[in-house]
Amino acid sequence: MRYLFGCFLALFIFNHTFAQYTTAENERHSQPSFYAETITADDLKSYLSVLASDSLEGRETGTRGNEMAAQFLAEKIRSFGIPPVPGTGSYFQEVDFTRMKWDDLSLTINGNTVQHKRDFVMVPTINPNSDIRISEDAFVFMGYGIDDPAYSDYNNRDVAGKVVLIYSGEPMDKDGNFLVSGNQTASAWSLSFEKKLEAAQKAGVRALLVIDSDIREKAAKYRGELIGGITLMGPPEAYGADYPPNLWLSPTIAKEMLGKRMKKVIRARKKISRKGKLKPVEVDGKIKLDASMYVSSMPGVNVLAYIEGTDPDLKDELVVISAHYDHLGKHGDDIYNGADDNGSGTSGVLEIAQAFQVAREKGAGPRRSVLCLFVTGEEKGLLGSQFYSEHPIFPLENTVADINIDMIGRVDELHQDSNYIYVIGSDRLSTELHRINEENNALYTKLELDYTYNAEDDPNRFYYRSDHYNFAKHGIPSIFFFSGTHEDYHRPSDTVDKIMFGKAAIIARLAFYNAWELANRDERIRVDVKPKT
Repeated sequence: MRYLFGCFLALFIFNHTFAQYTTAENERHSQPSFYAETITADDLKSYLSVLASDSLEGRETGTRGNEMAAQFLAEKIRSFGIPPVPGTGSYFQEVDFTRMKWDDLSLTINGNTVQHKRDFVMVPTINPNSDIRISEDAFVFMGYGIDDPAYSDYNNRDVAGKVVLIYSGEPMDKDGNFLVSGNQTASAWSLSFEKKLEAAQKAGVRALLVIDSDIREKAAKYRGELIGGITLMGPPEAYGADYPPNLWLSPTIAKEMLGKRMKKVIRARKKISRKGKLKPVEVDGKIKLDASMYVSSMPGVNVLAYIEGTDPDLKDELVVISAHYDHLGKHGDDIYNGADDNGSGTSGVLEIAQAFQVAREKGAGPRRSVLCLFVTGEEKGLLGSQFYSEHPIFPLENTVADINIDMIGRVDELHQDSNYIYVIGSDRLSTELHRINEENNALYTKLELDYTYNAEDDPNRFYYRSDHYNFAKHGIPSIFFFSGTHEDYHRPSDTVDKIMFGKAAIIARLAFYNAWELANRDERIRVDVKPKT
């Protein structure tokens, strides 16, 4: 009898203990922190060691290395147990691109050959034909190339068919106010070179030459386009005539061009500041520009990891987590591995995809669907995300938010340690998104949230320079995580050995916590901030 009682008591204790354990485990499995812990530095390193390896040759859009990267991502997604996108049987969204690159380029001024990327910078542009042949014995100085109701250099002057020389930026008066805006805030004529190209095109300008005070900075800014050319969406036949040929000149070369007319140009520039009027300066000088364009079609794909929501009332809504997986490719003997840009973000989103799939398998949601979107063509002008936003797999009106990760594996010169992240765009459309990120960081990751680059007047304009923007411009709340640039940005030296994987894991976890909240809350976040134009 005592034996039976002892067995019964032992069984009771076991069942009670097991029930407590099961309850505790179920509670633990319902918490986002359990799945965030699956995002590890070791996993990030294993992914990045492939993505940023020499064998993938820099992952440039349209190349074999880029295709290999896409296949690697798809295989990882499949290995996580995530099925292809419903109705497609695929992990890919196909995108067609046109690539344009200088095949031959030379500029001579007064018989002297000047060096591209040192003395001048000319980015490939679309023209009526692929070749440019310009030979002129004269050109005209036209101030700043502005045509605005508040101030105009063109002012109905006939410059059709002429080569025009202008300064970059825009003029100010003696009190330091810009002539266009009337105050000390620069207008769009300083921020958008395209406005000057449109004005030149409207005036029929033959070619536009721009004096730039720092030609090296310009060469660094357009390094990708100068090395790999420009890439546009669609087939070559979709593109025809556009802006006139244009290039930036160093002040030294501009001075050689102007010769004895330099003093007259300086006086004309000073007159603009004093009186708000331009007196054009005609200059005799031989300019010969020869450029041949190589045009080709190339394929590309966005890669998709879709985790379907479990709530029948909410699963048609979607949270997007994006990162671009392309980089600058291989040029000569140099391989631009792009470990930080953006192998780090790509690896982070892979980990987030796996974390959500593990949660789903354990019966923990997500209630809304989650799309981990790996886009190509970012280095070519945000083209992969632009294509998705214009040809969405899932309706944009059902997209709750985009969380974008681009470069999270390094530190910049403004920070002494790695415990920080730049947050961009979180409050541009939704105060709720901003609050969610602040609360999750305070509760879980405790990073220094740096909003420097979120400022409306940020001269770097990072808000407009990564893939979240193609969601934000459609009114979708978006948040962009970014560690800043460093000495290896867009250089062959951006390699795996320099990545801080612990830092990258923490930032990826913060992105995951935000996505978890957005996917599981009862109400979708509201757009409650009017976009600024």
